[in-house]
Amino acid sequence: MSESGNVDRAEGSRSRALAELRELLGDRLSTAPSVREHHGRDESYHPAHPPDAVAFPESTREVASSVEICARHRCPVIPFGGGTSLEGGVAALEGGVSLDLSGLDRILEIHPDDLDCRVEAGVTRGRLNRAAGDHGLFFPIDPGADTATLGGMAATRASGTNAVRYGTLRENVLGLTAVLADGQVIRTGGRARKSAAGYDLTRLLVGSEGTLGVITEVQLRLHGLPEAIATAVCPFEDLDGAVRTAIEIIQWGVPVARMELLDEVQIEATNRYSDRRDPLRPTLFFEFHGSPSAVAEQVATVARLAGEHGGLDWRSSDDPAERAALWHARHHAYWAALALRPGAKGWPTDVCVPISRLAECIAETRLDIESEGVTAPILGHVGDGNFHLVFVVDPEDPGEMDRARRVNERMVARALAMGGTCTGEHGVGYGKIDSLEAEHGSGVEVMRRIKEALDPDGILNPGKVLRR
Repeated sequence: MSESGNVDRAEGSRSRALAELRELLGDRLSTAPSVREHHGRDESYHPAHPPDAVAFPESTREVASSVEICARHRCPVIPFGGGTSLEGGVAALEGGVSLDLSGLDRILEIHPDDLDCRVEAGVTRGRLNRAAGDHGLFFPIDPGADTATLGGMAATRASGTNAVRYGTLRENVLGLTAVLADGQVIRTGGRARKSAAGYDLTRLLVGSEGTLGVITEVQLRLHGLPEAIATAVCPFEDLDGAVRTAIEIIQWGVPVARMELLDEVQIEATNRYSDRRDPLRPTLFFEFHGSPSAVAEQVATVARLAGEHGGLDWRSSDDPAERAALWHARHHAYWAALALRPGAKGWPTDVCVPISRLAECIAETRLDIESEGVTAPILGHVGDGNFHLVFVVDPEDPGEMDRARRVNERMVARALAMGGTCTGEHGVGYGKIDSLEAEHGSGVEVMRRIKEALDPDGILNPGKVLRR
């Protein structure tokens, strides 16, 4: 058959899939251009790739039926949570159907005595914490995006500001419900805190970015609300002193809950955007959890370590309003960076290295930024060796994009040479496929075989994580 004949047959099959989905979902299947456009882009500079339609299922059964329809017609399926990913993970590179899981929004179970819960994929972290707070509990993983859904966070192995103490999504997911590429529903894991029973399918699906299955429910660990909480802010004479303070805090075993770095470029942006008055210096933001005496001890230890590395003006507080303002400013750092250059786009990128190499990696990356003449604030979760750049760029300027690309490529190569990873939490999407291949080498072929075994027709989020 000619190429045009194959295209016509594929389009006809896709049309039949949409007709069956319309019969299943009614007006919860949309082909409106604005809806499709919204579901074809994330928060980054990557251009939109709209799907052919957007489906809004409201249960695991409807997700399974939708996927089964798409599988029969070999129609791509792109899971969509809150659209807050940063490497093009929701782009419909080959068209198909975006499955918007926001309608799966029930908190199914909270077990206070066992410190766990089960939620549907569309529940947001904020909503879960409001419910868990009634039991004196909270869910600590905080990627900074209020609209991020727990299913999407699991699919991208989300992390965030609390990871230095509480770990990432990987450590806080006990089990999943997921729909495979043929529409089969599976349950992985359970409520037990450990298991040696068979392959760890939960960890296989966590971080798979919708390429191995559509996550519809998540079983999560919860934690007790701290008895006391304090925050602190400390500017430093230079970036090296701030980073070395973070390294020493970890090496001393101080159980800080949050430890965030903002360089002076990001501090300037944050001051403007969030109406703060922090000195224009590299700065660490801290949060401490525990009993009143434990928090006081942590604060005193960290203040002393900061002073030994050029800390200039240590300020700590247990005022909830100050705490809220501090983390509001940190969580809006991306938008603050974009406001440095109205009309520009954001290209966020990240790497993660062993903590002992962090100061070196950041310093060399900073030199690259300066030599290429790009705007790229540095910030990050330095307690676990993870830092970010936000390139503030004009995607229509090829020269500027090339300069940013060179900085990013050298940063990734540097991190890999130090025994690190090309992404600590942003994921691969289609923006870092080359970096994934550089990091894992022949291991990528093993990933490909797993993908082909679970999704032989390649309908689940095609073009992401692995090259087609």
